[in-house]
Amino acid sequence: MAYQVLARKWRPRNFPEMVGQAHVLRALTNALEHNRLHHAYLFTGTRGVGKTTIARILAKSLNCLKGVTAYPCGECAACQEIDTGRFVDLIEVDAASRTRVEDTRELLENVQYSPTKGRFKVYLIDEVHMLSTHSFNALLKTLEEPPPHVKFLLATTDPQKLPPTILSRCLQFNLKRVPLDYISQHLEKILKSEGVNYQLPALQLLAKVADGSLRDALSLLDQSLAYGAGQILTEEIQTMLGSLDRKVVIALLENLADHNASALLQTVAQLAEHNPDFSSVLNELLSLLQICALAQVAPSTVEADQSEAASILNLAQRLSPEDLQLFYQIGLLGKRDLPLAPDLRGGFEMLMLRMLAFRPQAYSQPAIPMQPAISVNHRDRESVPPTQPSAPASPPQSTSYSPVSTQNFSEYSSLEKPESAQDEWSVLVSTLPVSGLTKQLAINCAFKKREGPHWYLVLPGNMKSLLTKKDGLEKILQTQVDDQQCIHINLGYAEGETPAVQQKRVRETQEQVFRDSLQEDDFIRETKQDCQAEVRKIIPLRGNEEIDN
Repeated sequence: MAYQVLARKWRPRNFPEMVGQAHVLRALTNALEHNRLHHAYLFTGTRGVGKTTIARILAKSLNCLKGVTAYPCGECAACQEIDTGRFVDLIEVDAASRTRVEDTRELLENVQYSPTKGRFKVYLIDEVHMLSTHSFNALLKTLEEPPPHVKFLLATTDPQKLPPTILSRCLQFNLKRVPLDYISQHLEKILKSEGVNYQLPALQLLAKVADGSLRDALSLLDQSLAYGAGQILTEEIQTMLGSLDRKVVIALLENLADHNASALLQTVAQLAEHNPDFSSVLNELLSLLQICALAQVAPSTVEADQSEAASILNLAQRLSPEDLQLFYQIGLLGKRDLPLAPDLRGGFEMLMLRMLAFRPQAYSQPAIPMQPAISVNHRDRESVPPTQPSAPASPPQSTSYSPVSTQNFSEYSSLEKPESAQDEWSVLVSTLPVSGLTKQLAINCAFKKREGPHWYLVLPGNMKSLLTKKDGLEKILQTQVDDQQCIHINLGYAEGETPAVQQKRVRETQEQVFRDSLQEDDFIRETKQDCQAEVRKIIPLRGNEEIDN
């Protein structure tokens, strides 16, 4: 017996066998069961989502010898002839090859005659948008006043090209792209029935490439069976599709999270050994960034059965929302610039380094500037020696940098000590080992009151998505203090400052103290006086050392 391709062998023959499209099937089932039938149906949607398949099942439902039903028997002569394409009262037309008005008139010549064998004469016109204007006019007259024994089933991938007069006379059903997990589950079901050895990640790759088209997925499955000699293995599917292992992209993002340029370049070098399409690599990275951003606001979007679920959730915790948004924006702009690079690998490396170079300091972290580098710009372009400003023998330099003493910054300590019960929450938060979204929740909650181990906090309403991290924050608090600690968070606005606002105020005060202290610094004062220089820019250097109180 000749081999039958999977797309035809596994084509649904009734509504329950359909994959997805529940919204369409429900409407058709109700219409058939309650005998509320329209004379014209229009099915729209991208390729391979089931437009003509639903139309053929509907034709069987209308002509099944057991009566009009949502569940045709599949055994009577009418059902079997429709399945094999031999039913005389089902007229299928490909509008792409019959666009002339003469073809349409010839097609509709026999509309007024009763069906030969069936209950209804069904006209199934595929890609109906390809008809000419005159053909639509010829069809419109029949659609306006159709005989009671005629049903029109129209299918198209481009409904925008249909005249409004046609659209207004049809019941329109928009078929959606089939979800990725639906496709992979259907492929798994088929392979089990066929007795084929497979790996689930390979099926997920095929489902992703199919892009919502179940027919494309089945065609790819046929191709994969031929490539893999009757088995579906992940590595072979990756080679066949030229796709990339998601673990490599996760490694790139982990290097970015660690701010590790050396490891990042090493990962790119390992990637280059397999001669990948770096444009595809960038697309995968952008896709992963989107998934991580969604995981931050809605962790439930990351399916637990995904092989990389744990890594994705971990990255969502380690990277701030600002980092993810910046990386995504840089990546989008990089897609435009990547083809302009001398070589794609070099362009991709520069793109990764750009993400490192412009990674922002998270606003929620206390930034204590240690020794600011002072850029001194000289009006007269004369030199300023780096150590002795007044020594004439020093070589000329246009810019000089020198650390400023921190002896005037002891007043910072008073800003970080709790002066009231309201500051108690801020002090506690600064000692908790929290990060990611859990830290965002902690620092954006304002203290309301405390009753023993019970903390009553207020979170702004526009940050309510952070409430998903409440249990995690409470567990950390219980670990660090005692098991009795309990957090109660209401949405709203409190009178007190949040830790995030306090940290911002501390930073601004620190920077102002630095600026004021520069006016009294001996080096700066002498340089300005002797060389007619002026301070143009102050760059705080972030460090790990604490300022002496």
